[in-house]
Amino acid sequence: MAQNIVEKILAAHRVSGDLTPGQELAIRIDQTLTQDATGTMAYLQFESMGLDRVKADLAVSYVDHNTIQVGFENADDHAYLKSVAQRYGVVFSRPGNGICHQLHLERFGKPGATLLGSDSHTPTGGGIGMLAIGAGGIDVAVAMGGGPFYLTSPTVVRVCLTGALKPGVSAKDVILKVLAAYGTHGNVGRVLEYGGPGVAGLGVPSRATITNMGAELGVTTSVFPSDATTRAFLKAQGRERDWVELVADAGAAYDQTLEIDLSALEPMAACPHSPGNIATVASLAGKKVNQVLIGSCTNSSYRDLKTVALMLRGRKVHPDVEVGVAPGSRQVVEMLAREGLLTDLVSAGVRILENACGFCIGNHMSPGTDAVSLRTSNRNFEGRSGTRTAQVYLVSPETAVAAALTGVLTDPRTVAALPQEVAEPAAFDVDDSLFLFRETAGRGVPGTAIVRGPNIGEVPPGQPLPATLNGVAVIKVGDKITTDHIMPAGNRLKYRSNVPQYAKYVFEHVDSAFYANASANRDAGLHNIIVAGESYGQGSSREHAAMCPMYLGVRALVAKSIERIHLANLINFGIVPLIFDNPADYDAVAQADKLVIEGLRAAVAGDGKAMVNNVTQGTSFPVSTTLSPRQRTILLNGGLLAAVANGAV
Repeated sequence: MAQNIVEKILAAHRVSGDLTPGQELAIRIDQTLTQDATGTMAYLQFESMGLDRVKADLAVSYVDHNTIQVGFENADDHAYLKSVAQRYGVVFSRPGNGICHQLHLERFGKPGATLLGSDSHTPTGGGIGMLAIGAGGIDVAVAMGGGPFYLTSPTVVRVCLTGALKPGVSAKDVILKVLAAYGTHGNVGRVLEYGGPGVAGLGVPSRATITNMGAELGVTTSVFPSDATTRAFLKAQGRERDWVELVADAGAAYDQTLEIDLSALEPMAACPHSPGNIATVASLAGKKVNQVLIGSCTNSSYRDLKTVALMLRGRKVHPDVEVGVAPGSRQVVEMLAREGLLTDLVSAGVRILENACGFCIGNHMSPGTDAVSLRTSNRNFEGRSGTRTAQVYLVSPETAVAAALTGVLTDPRTVAALPQEVAEPAAFDVDDSLFLFRETAGRGVPGTAIVRGPNIGEVPPGQPLPATLNGVAVIKVGDKITTDHIMPAGNRLKYRSNVPQYAKYVFEHVDSAFYANASANRDAGLHNIIVAGESYGQGSSREHAAMCPMYLGVRALVAKSIERIHLANLINFGIVPLIFDNPADYDAVAQADKLVIEGLRAAVAGDGKAMVNNVTQGTSFPVSTTLSPRQRTILLNGGLLAAVANGAV
């Protein structure tokens, strides 16, 4: 039977379940990645399993998020991660080496392999033909230990690309066009598979930009074929031996098809405050711009930054615009330097930033009050930049440079002669010296002492699900609540390994009283319940958005809909994900209402149907949850680690 690319990879890695869409499927994971903001907790969870080494074919620990070291916390976390990596057989990427997704694409990604990462933009690997999926750290810890990853068997959408991109239009505009078609919610359980004659004209970095921002759609992942272009990229990285051809069979079936004529595309932008709020750059032309930031895991490749340098060569940035460039890896920096392209950037008035996540996660370069900031990163949620009043637009590198030169949003096709498409080099500069412990990968050094500074905490234990929930609607939120809303990033990230401290900032910018209210309810023996609208849990894979609420006594979420990664994280930390049977019932619940769910444990163990009694309002409404047998077991035990400790899974 003819198979598409997704079916081929899933079938080759299937452990249990089947490929019927909507059914639970378990797959073997070949490679894992973590980054330092999620990695500390992931490795604490791995340690709790009592294993002597990692069992995945390859595990890599990257340091790219918390690289600004104000105070001891981040440095302590890095020391912990380095020692754990050596002890358990993990490759450790030192600070300064670069951003995890760019680095993994360059040095480790393999077509046809599976990759699980504790970062929501792990699907970047789909640009090289991997089935690369973002997940919570606890799922990655299990995969490092050799356990399978469970997912809902997806439906597959074919995105058929025809034509060729014109000068001034690039991969960022392609994915923004897809976001315009599908939006940021309602895509749970889908995988996008790119194909068609237009694929041949896109290099691997461009393909990776497209799969990277597939995360904003809420799909499980996105994937491109592995073809001659993929082979050339791997050969240039000195890794041609890792190449295999991977294409869909003739006659392969798809759930849907989206047609995009690349030659008809024009420069696009995602407007504040959502990656799905799409407009053409031409329609925004003339808007004053205060800041331009180029880089992040989405657009920081050699291709992207050489394009930027060539556009700026011999020119100066507008005096009213602050411009920064953050390369994706040390390889990119070295190649730009050797070709004199860094000189072009610096001469133009660009600030060269560290090759790290930095501005994308609000760790620095926050814009001024009410400023307009154009960024080539992947998310523009309100306040994510570190400035709540800032207006952040997501654009291509070409559009970013056009604004940097003119001081206003400008169609790059009107600025001047654009450089020709940057060709892939015959050979990239390769220096793997900042990848430590490659020689002991998968084996480890058993005698290594684990370094634990005072900021390294413990994994909070889960408690069995009670028969009845006597709760309080501790907060009521609207639609499209992101994990940034739940657990702020920026300078709060340094507390990721210290749950009691990090929990103080849950919903910090949504309801400043949340921590006090949730703590008081918990201490009074009441269960906290979150009430939410559509698409709750968008954005990052940060499991702390479930772990910290669990620590504060949250045992259930009642929402109109929940996004994939966050749904899995809720279950992993013993929080029951409930959906309003009638969405209109959301309107009848108020914050602080007393809510009682009798027989919740029986409902989770059974058909997933329950009744919520609103004692305050004197009303009731039905809710339900759809769970696999494994998920039921996890919730009944109080979370995944509790279930593992009890021998239940």
